[in-house]
Amino acid sequence: MTTDLAETIRRAALALLARRDYSTQVLFQKLMMKHHAKEIVETVLQQLTASGYLSDLRFAEHYIHAKYKKGHGPLRIKFELQQQGISQEMIAEALKITDNAADDWLATARSLLQKHFKGKRPKDFREKAKQMRFLQYRGFTAEQIATVLGKE
Repeated sequence: MTTDLAETIRRAALALLARRDYSTQVLFQKLMMKHHAKEIVETVLQQLTASGYLSDLRFAEHYIHAKYKKGHGPLRIKFELQQQGISQEMIAEALKITDNAADDWLATARSLLQKHFKGKRPKDFREKAKQMRFLQYRGFTAEQIATVLGKE
């Protein structure tokens, strides 16, 4: 019975992974919703990790790339990856691998401001604060925001 259940869980996990990458934590939660055998789910996830079907590092790399293309900053991406159960060390490694240089983040922030505010420079503190909040929400650091908006 447990081997049948393990095979069922394995097939369910592979079906999910066939559509897109998942972090180990999220896949564990999804499998636990259907199958309540915690030990078997953990064993299956360990087997999938060992065989290369499940990789938190690969998930983090793809996630960073997708969110970067959507215009999200490094702080927001890190926070969202932590919510997905990815460790700080793995996030740092994935950021190094994806190699989004500081200039790339600044260029992204500039293009977001250009697109959202139609290239208008802030005339007063109120407008500047609005643009700062916009970039903060997107996940850019205070240093990046100051560089993009200019230190006035």
